[in-house]
Amino acid sequence: MSSGPAGHVARSTPPSTVRPHRETAGGTKSARKRTFLHTADGVRIEAVYEPPRAVYEPPCEPAAGDDDTARPPAGHLVFVVAHGFTGDVNRPHVRRVARALAHHGAVVTFSFRGHGASGGRSTVGDREILDLAAAVDWARALGHTRVVTVGFSMGGSVVLRHAALHREQELAAVVSVSAPARWYYRGTAPMRRLHWLVTRPAGRLVGRYGFRTRIHHRDWDPVPLSPVEAASRIAPTPLLIVHGDRDGYFPLDHPYMLATAAGDHAALWIEPGMGHAEHAADDALLARMGDWATGVAG
Repeated sequence: MSSGPAGHVARSTPPSTVRPHRETAGGTKSARKRTFLHTADGVRIEAVYEPPRAVYEPPCEPAAGDDDTARPPAGHLVFVVAHGFTGDVNRPHVRRVARALAHHGAVVTFSFRGHGASGGRSTVGDREILDLAAAVDWARALGHTRVVTVGFSMGGSVVLRHAALHREQELAAVVSVSAPARWYYRGTAPMRRLHWLVTRPAGRLVGRYGFRTRIHHRDWDPVPLSPVEAASRIAPTPLLIVHGDRDGYFPLDHPYMLATAAGDHAALWIEPGMGHAEHAADDALLARMGDWATGVAG
């Protein structure tokens, strides 16, 4: 059973196609990059790479003879961020997460299928693991040797399932924030509204024109591996489960189920006063998540 920070509960496919843009080594700073990736099932995914802040934005001019291209203490660590439902790579809350994590390593963000400028239609957490796999492949193609996936809400379920089903990608750590433990949950008003958005034709129109999210009309067939089942298959990869005690979508039985399934290799942080997903994750929490990841991924 691992320990979280003071004041927190502690507990214990075919390859995708990427067009690599190698990090420049030994002389030129890495630059921000924007591109489109292609998933194993042929969906075009919008993605952005942010170099570590310690490389990209040096705090001061280097003294004569100093090397201003040295990597930060996190070395080749990269965070691959999986946003929540109706998010995309350009949303302010996604960019804020990227800026915060860039103090600890490089960051890859991307828009899930059906979101933003990405192609395809959202399957609400099912085939999205292929989107994440393509983003992880790109991070590796950029030269990063340690990859930490960080997911929020729907993205939190995706990082769990991806870690369980794509073991060949050898993640350094996984962080799941505000994720459901089980499918088809309708126990809160926000989740009942979300199910209407996903399952009804009128709801999907609202999703498309109100939230810029294109949702697939077909039901899952077969039903994908659930997050709680996935959590039991992630060890020995370090896992951090983060959940707010004021989450209006998924009550606290969800993170407790995930932590119980994950066992002793997982840490559980119950955040006092926190609501749901990226909007509720303040900079202090994101910094602690970055510290945890750099600590376990070394």
